Amino acid sequence: MTRTTAANITGIVFDKDGTLFDFAATWAAWASAFLMRLSNGDAVKAAEIGEVIGFDMQQKTFAPTSLVIASTAGEVGAALHPFCQHLTIEELMTELNDEAELAPQTQAAPLEPLLRGFRARGLRLGVATNDAEKPARAHLAQAGIGDLFDFIAGYDSGHGGKPAPGQLLAFAAECGLDPAQVLMVGDSTHDLHAGRAAGMIAVGVLTGLASRADLAPFADVVLPDVGHLPQWLDRNALPGSA
Repeated sequence: MTRTTAANITGIVFDKDGTLFDFAATWAAWASAFLMRLSNGDAVKAAEIGEVIGFDMQQKTFAPTSLVIASTAGEVGAALHPFCQHLTIEELMTELNDEAELAPQTQAAPLEPLLRGFRARGLRLGVATNDAEKPARAHLAQAGIGDLFDFIAGYDSGHGGKPAPGQLLAFAAECGLDPAQVLMVGDSTHDLHAGRAAGMIAVGVLTGLASRADLAPFADVVLPDVGHLPQWLDRNALPGSA
């Protein structure tokens, strides 16, 4: 297998939730409050809706198989729509995206110095998320890092969603990169499957809900969080090593 070194990596495309931002710390409290609003304060109904999307209202936790983790925002909206028939699906998606923009983001590592360090290496940077593009851009802007990316795509940006590789290939094409020299960094098997399908180096991180055992079969390496990427690159790591 070709050795991967810091010198021949030309770009990194990141998932957003669970990768740049800690998933549980960011979304658990938001989901609880949003479901209560959606159910007009009815805790029983909120719990019922939560079950549909894999969120436990009592424990305030997402199941590892939650739709919120494994699906696009559009698919989450479609699952919620039967519980709010007073809204069209378009109106529900607008409300969902508007509410998502307000979710306070907890960074998985100090992102601005990390990303500036990557740019100083000459790396092109992208974000590929199953969130919608508008709230994704809002979250990155709130963190003060939106202008550090060359490419930002949501499921609704015209390239599809993960685990399909469309977003990743669009990043490589827009930046003129060979996918084989790009890292795809994500916290879910969907991210890693997309990376493999795009011909990229798949890097798993543990700031989502998936465990090392979940990610390792599909990753070239699994790291604790994105803050460990510079050290991994500097070790001239060989894909397949831990």
